Amino acid sequence: MSSADFEAIRQLAYKSTGIVLPARKKHMVYSRLSRRLRQLGETSFADYVQRLQRDETELPVFINALTTNLTYFFREGHHFEYLKDKITQQWLSRPNKRLRVWSAACSTGEEPYSIAMTLAHPFATNEWDLKILATDLDTNVLNTAKRGIYSDEKLSSIPSEYANKYAKRQGEHDFTLSPLIRQLVHFKQLNLLDAWPMKGPFDVIFCRNVFIYFDHETKKRIIARFRQLLADDGYLIVGHSETLMQLSDEFVFEGQTIYRPKL
Repeated sequence: MSSADFEAIRQLAYKSTGIVLPARKKHMVYSRLSRRLRQLGETSFADYVQRLQRDETELPVFINALTTNLTYFFREGHHFEYLKDKITQQWLSRPNKRLRVWSAACSTGEEPYSIAMTLAHPFATNEWDLKILATDLDTNVLNTAKRGIYSDEKLSSIPSEYANKYAKRQGEHDFTLSPLIRQLVHFKQLNLLDAWPMKGPFDVIFCRNVFIYFDHETKKRIIARFRQLLADDGYLIVGHSETLMQLSDEFVFEGQTIYRPKL
């Protein structure tokens, strides 16, 4: 991979997804795209860059290869504790029974299913209208999320109160989640840089460990769009290493990387 090849790949990744690939990521990019080159029978990165420029159908495959999808159930558990102990209590006293939650980078589904397990009691009833939207750029991880089948290794991160109630055996070494949980989550492919078809308002938006891949201006634009779709009494939850400081004056800090709109 020449410097020119890497620069072309960086530019295409940024233009397509907003993802910034610094020079230190060159080895990672080489490793991930090498597999794709072998599948296509390409002999050089220069040829692959030319393919990307002439073949639009290769672009989603390219994006899928570059995106990182490390996740597990109840990752950053304090967010789910806050959802259960604080936000749930706020909702129970509201006259409006419509609840909308968005997992804006859902990866293989662990995050939205964790949200669903947290909210199933008491909101998965006929009295409440609860829906969880789960979106991601990567079509491969979305297919995994929609199948909803996970290896037993993933089970250990689910609190026993939820695992005993909602995890169901699926084959010898896998499990799935109960229909009650799965029917609460609706998966869609979405590039955060493109148009957003949903209208909102959302009561909670999870967008965790995503901003670390964007530059300053891209972060600002996305956060402003989140505010437009977030209810005035809603919450925006970001990753443990992320902040809205110097990115937006439309939110107030609640603590533990949780924000509320400034009214």
